Amino acid sequence: MAKAPPKKPVKPTASLDTQIKPQAQVDVEVNEQGVRLIHPYSDGELVKNFDSGHKTRVREGLPVPLGATWDGLGVNFAIFSANATKVELCLFNDDGEEYDRIDLPEYTDEVWHGYLPDARPGLLYGYRVHGPYAPHDGHRFNPAKLLLDPYAKQIVGDLKWDDALFAYDMESDKKDLHIDDRDSAQFLPKCRVIDPAFSWSRSRKNPVPWEHTIIYETHVRGYTMRHPAVPEHLRGTFSGMSTPQIVDYIKSLGITSIELMPIHAFTDDRHLQDNGLHNYWGYNTLSFFAPHPQYMATHTISEFKQMIAALHAAEIEVILDVVYNHTAEGNELGPTLSFKGIDNASYYRLMPENKRYYINDTGTGNTLNLSHPRVLQMVTDSLRYWATEMQVDGFRFDLATILGRESYGFDEGCGFLDTCRQDPILSQCKLIAEPWDCGPGGYQVGGFPPGWVEWNDRFRDTVRQFWRGDEGQLAQFTTRLSGSADIFNHRGRKPYASVNFITAHDGFTLNDLVSYQDKHNDENGEGGQDGTDNNISANYGLEGETDDPAINELRVRQMRNMLATLFFSQGTPMLLAGDEFARSQNGNNNGYCQDTPIAWVNWEIGDKGKALILFTYRLIALRKRFPILHRGRFLTGELHEKLDVKDVSWFQPNGEEMTDEAWGDAHAKCIGMLLDGRAQPTGLMRYGSLSTVLLLFNAAHEDVVFTLPSVAHGQSWRHILDTFQPDDIYEHSFDFGREYKCTSRTVVLFELMSLPK
Repeated sequence: MAKAPPKKPVKPTASLDTQIKPQAQVDVEVNEQGVRLIHPYSDGELVKNFDSGHKTRVREGLPVPLGATWDGLGVNFAIFSANATKVELCLFNDDGEEYDRIDLPEYTDEVWHGYLPDARPGLLYGYRVHGPYAPHDGHRFNPAKLLLDPYAKQIVGDLKWDDALFAYDMESDKKDLHIDDRDSAQFLPKCRVIDPAFSWSRSRKNPVPWEHTIIYETHVRGYTMRHPAVPEHLRGTFSGMSTPQIVDYIKSLGITSIELMPIHAFTDDRHLQDNGLHNYWGYNTLSFFAPHPQYMATHTISEFKQMIAALHAAEIEVILDVVYNHTAEGNELGPTLSFKGIDNASYYRLMPENKRYYINDTGTGNTLNLSHPRVLQMVTDSLRYWATEMQVDGFRFDLATILGRESYGFDEGCGFLDTCRQDPILSQCKLIAEPWDCGPGGYQVGGFPPGWVEWNDRFRDTVRQFWRGDEGQLAQFTTRLSGSADIFNHRGRKPYASVNFITAHDGFTLNDLVSYQDKHNDENGEGGQDGTDNNISANYGLEGETDDPAINELRVRQMRNMLATLFFSQGTPMLLAGDEFARSQNGNNNGYCQDTPIAWVNWEIGDKGKALILFTYRLIALRKRFPILHRGRFLTGELHEKLDVKDVSWFQPNGEEMTDEAWGDAHAKCIGMLLDGRAQPTGLMRYGSLSTVLLLFNAAHEDVVFTLPSVAHGQSWRHILDTFQPDDIYEHSFDFGREYKCTSRTVVLFELMSLPK
């Protein structure tokens, strides 16, 4: 067989983007600093800048980990896209000017990757991703649009709304079907390579058992913007949140865990900016790994870590409110900022019959597709990053039903929920679900698997209805007091699975709940159409602020009643920041767009607020003093025959136990709850050793005389607290059978004085 002729050497040719150099002779350099070998081309391909001639070295790199990773020598870049045809890494100077554009040279397991040996922390970058622009097929690639790295650890700069941020021609009558070729780079924030090094010193996680957890929901910006002890330049930032006076106050109140509203990088909605408003709450995520730039006074990631360290040093846990159900890119008419331009068909749930359109189970335009393994990986990688590198203690998941939703609907055995249960890191974090979304079958309170706790809106609604004086609420009220066993008592779940709350960021504050019959959202610019109309509130005579002393006294007493109910109920209590001193939003029940004093916590606290702080402190102290108020087992009310004990007994005002007829009385609004400390505390059959307490709840509009019941193992009752007499801190003794006047709309707490042994 004849041999093929030898191939002639091919002279390398230069293209616009790259110039491949032939193998060169290794040389030796000798100078005063020693001897080194010079390998001019073998340690990386030279990539020619597309306009300036500057050359950047690039190697193949690795497909893991995803994102931009500094290894001490250079930076590895890796980004997932199953449907792209080319990915360009774009480098920027501090002025936001693009100075280099590099093709990522390798594609492994649907990951594009490359390594820059000369790159360092601080480098600014973004991506341009090539592929088909075919909306009907779910593809929206447009390399004219700069894109944020989904794994970026820091975002620099603000999003500046411009039509160039949209992948389609907004002037075209074809809407999103006609591609737009304008460059969006000048309007998009940039990603920054970080050095993750940080010394945590002696700060360590100190997990609080669920049954001892008391959550305080707050907002980094809103909590610090008006605080007099926070220096002006630190207000609204992580540094402001770690100010000693802030930390000391939260600690002194008795809080064990703060829940921060979204701190992931987010953006304003365009329509809000056009109306002079801002996305204050932050449920509009741009990046799942990067802290929000405006919350960093020092513009460094370590600022967030320093805040965590300060709170941990005070033995306060940090729980992040996270939004993995949707992104800021909206529907088919939304902007192209990251995921949509990287691989729209993979990242989002699209309509099966026409992939041009998005499934909108979130009500925000799009829904992340956690059925896709790479999207699931991104979410769990993000959670692990915050739990390990950033040392947070847990997560509250916005619209968590989305995370458990497969194409056929919610499934507690879905990939995400199974992953959390099995993951050695995530399974040890506090995992809190907001168990609803607006999709089919979206209401799933009680439907999450073991290991999760859930916001319990039935507790919120029932407690509001009971104290407002609504008819027929007594049986539901006692069920919520007892830990909502009807919802959560299955599969070994515990009472703490119910996160009890009366108010949260969404809705009226506690003060407004007793001051306004209707919402007052005029400042939101939506003609009063936003925010719920089902507030279950009352103004007790006049709408809004008043000088009427009788109305004001009743309002404050009702706030005390609801706070007492919150902290004396089985389950995990969550207090909205500022409710402890009667913070108001002037009747606005939807402050999502109010980055203004309306939604910021007002620290100018008058006498009413100071008194309520002391009362709240007392309630939390009593909850800790009487562990029977947060048992680790559900109450049953059944007689344990061998121990001759009932864990809970319910009493009518005449001192007799509740009967079926009494339970059926729709007009009944007063009841006694006796929690017996001798009740079996665990699965082992033995007597408990906790204090026995008696709680009286009277939501009637008139006083009720209550006959104090007798208890076999006690001799009298010690009066501890009465919401009608909050300043009475002296503990009085009352004999069994004595009548106690339970004033209209009050909560009373007694402790059993036991017989001497």
